Amino acid sequence: MNRNAVVKGIGHALPTKILTNEELSKTVDTTDEWIVQRTGIKQRRICGPDEGCFDLSLQAAREALESSGLEKSDINMVIVATVSGDWDWPTAACYVQDQLGLKNAGAFDLGAACAGFIYASSVGTAMIESGQVDNAIIVGVDTLTKQVNWNDRSTCILFGDGAGAIVLGHQESTTRGVIKTVLLSDGSGAPHIMNELGGTKYPPKSEEWFARTYGIKMNGNEVYRFAIGAMGDACEKVLHDAGMTADQVDLFVPHQANIRIIESAAKRLNLPPEKVFVNLHNYGNTSAGSIPLALYEASKEGRLKEGMVVMTVGFGAGLVWGANLIRW
Repeated sequence: MNRNAVVKGIGHALPTKILTNEELSKTVDTTDEWIVQRTGIKQRRICGPDEGCFDLSLQAAREALESSGLEKSDINMVIVATVSGDWDWPTAACYVQDQLGLKNAGAFDLGAACAGFIYASSVGTAMIESGQVDNAIIVGVDTLTKQVNWNDRSTCILFGDGAGAIVLGHQESTTRGVIKTVLLSDGSGAPHIMNELGGTKYPPKSEEWFARTYGIKMNGNEVYRFAIGAMGDACEKVLHDAGMTADQVDLFVPHQANIRIIESAAKRLNLPPEKVFVNLHNYGNTSAGSIPLALYEASKEGRLKEGMVVMTVGFGAGLVWGANLIRW
């Protein structure tokens, strides 16, 4: 008998502070019109000095667990997708496990940047389908506003902080659940977007550390060129592997990085605007938090209902990318 990995609960977390384009234009050489035209972003959420990845992970996971109707003892695994943990280690997942009192759960973090939620969902799905675990909390979260160089207008305009979470649980003899996932990578593109500080190659306060500029470094043209192709390729591959067509997709929930990239992918798949979910204008690029946060809002707005086929797709630093097909 097949064990499908079904979405049983969903949650989210956002900082309260909003940073608009107009406010940002007071500190860097930019305008609201310039940002909106190139990205589609109007504002983003920013963590305060005492707020971070661990806090958002916990809030989103708690809401997802509560909405699932499961008990704490039912959860066997916590996977947090992030590249911006409060500490290098221990992990955000262990923090969530402890704070929620999940005595029966293993816990680990996974780093796949903006594609992190797709990667984490794939791992959780495999664990459930194999029988290794019955129920897993999957969190996508990042607080990249703490990593950007706020003097670099090419990157600081893009990112916001946020988290989303789902509870994946086993269910037998059902058409619901994760249908198919594709995961891809090209490490030769690593220099196109990276944060070289914070690891062990350039230890903090070393001579090499001081010689480098802090923050996310990005070759915007290369990332854009990559994303335009990768998003469409991943969508076409996951549909092909599932034996499905784009016409069978009820809702398209892409990584919320840039409106032009989203529109290009939707056009390639011949998806009408009403089948494409976008909340980029409100939150910017929340990295691993992007897709689960969008799924949460789509669900709450009634655009994502049980039995619908949703396709998610994301790309990120690595370079990594992938797509999911899920029957909600």
